[in-house]
Amino acid sequence: MKLDFFADSLQQDDKINFYNKLLSQVPDLIFQMTISGEGRINFPFMSESVINHFELTDEEINYYTIDVLRNKIIPEDFDRLMEAIANARKNMHNLVFEFRCNLPVKGLRWFKVRATVEEDLKGGLVFYGRINDHTDSRIQALKLKISEERYQFALEASSEGIWDLDVRTNKVFFSSQSMKMLDFDEKDTILDIDVWDDRIHPEDKEKYRNDIQLHLENHTPFYENLQRVLTKNEEYRWVLSRGKIIDRDINGVPLRVIGTHSNISARIEKENELQKTLQLLSEQNKKLLNFAHIVSHNLRSHAGNFKMLLDLIENENDEELRNESMMHLRTNSNHLAETIANLKELVEIQSDLKPVREHLNLRDYLRKMLTLLTEEFARHNVEYRIDIPGEETVYFNPAYLESVLLNFSTNAVKYSHPDKTPLIHYNFYREDGKKVLSIADNGLGINLEKHGNALFGMYKTFHKHPNSRGLGLFMSKNQIEAMGGRITVDSEVNKGTIFKIYFND
Repeated sequence: MKLDFFADSLQQDDKINFYNKLLSQVPDLIFQMTISGEGRINFPFMSESVINHFELTDEEINYYTIDVLRNKIIPEDFDRLMEAIANARKNMHNLVFEFRCNLPVKGLRWFKVRATVEEDLKGGLVFYGRINDHTDSRIQALKLKISEERYQFALEASSEGIWDLDVRTNKVFFSSQSMKMLDFDEKDTILDIDVWDDRIHPEDKEKYRNDIQLHLENHTPFYENLQRVLTKNEEYRWVLSRGKIIDRDINGVPLRVIGTHSNISARIEKENELQKTLQLLSEQNKKLLNFAHIVSHNLRSHAGNFKMLLDLIENENDEELRNESMMHLRTNSNHLAETIANLKELVEIQSDLKPVREHLNLRDYLRKMLTLLTEEFARHNVEYRIDIPGEETVYFNPAYLESVLLNFSTNAVKYSHPDKTPLIHYNFYREDGKKVLSIADNGLGINLEKHGNALFGMYKTFHKHPNSRGLGLFMSKNQIEAMGGRITVDSEVNKGTIFKIYFND
């Protein structure tokens, strides 16, 4: 492209007129500043926009320019402007400086000056430059800075992390809070998406992938997933991840997804504790209702018998019948005492909220219990087998453990099959990290379809036996649960029963 120069025939006045019109169209203040060898500053030229820039009055237009500027510019900025000019003069480099002015109408304004420096023929300097009002951009920058500070403060205050996924590259920006949640250095990081995904708990991965895919395919308005994520310290934390697509290409394919991470491990733990508490209260409520039913039923029966017998004694003249009634009265009294003792034992188990626990050698305690049953086992020709390693211990109350082992062992003898030699197998193993003791017999067995729900009830018996009171299983279950354990049963009629005790070690 060839530049067109002024024709030689164009008059000088026309050229000046052209430049003046051109300058009037430029919003910036155009100036020429000279500095003499003695340091005196003059402004040989300034475009007329100086009047609007600095709101000059008619009187100020005729004043010495540098004095006018001194009165307009904030004092500390004026001093720094003079230093910047001196530095440019000394080093012969361009002048770039920002300063503030207090104007009568516009108030505080921000200006920026840019100028090129040259030497003149008299040993002085000439600056050619422009000044523009960039208050609006300063205000926007300030607002942005304040907004970013507020945003950063909000992030830090809320403890939420930010993630930003580039779907095309599978690169993810993780904020410092997200990294802190996993015990990594607290700094913003960009990683492959697999780095985070590989830390998600195996049981949570499928739902996580399904949830994010549903959102990417536009089936859900936003993405939300609760996941367990492995920390740097090899611990899992519960993280609630939320996000939304914010950018798509012209075909609607997702390009970018932004979201948040929230560490809700403490909330999940509290919810689990609350659930356990509610479950405990429910169990205690069931026990209370059962206890109330037992007390009401049994004591009412004894009270009715007492009243009937006392009425007979009071109204009967036959001495022999009176004596017989007295014998029945004594028997009823003994039964009442036994019932009260049983209820007292039950209350002691259920009210002992923190019974003493010790690490007990299971094999030793079983041997101790079997010694007590030597005579009974010999009388019934009982055979038994012990598969319990000698070093295994359980964290249990000593009296409870002895009672539980005794109850299950005597039940195996009591309900042995008349046509079989009684056999009891004590076996110890681990199941899903829990210590388990199974006690299996080849006795009469129990019809669980018929009696399963009532198996561990108080005063529940399922076979005719003179010594059956229906208390052993009930008491054992309460003692095991008081230790935080649980018990299960598997039984088949005429084949035998297996009780499994799960210890809460």
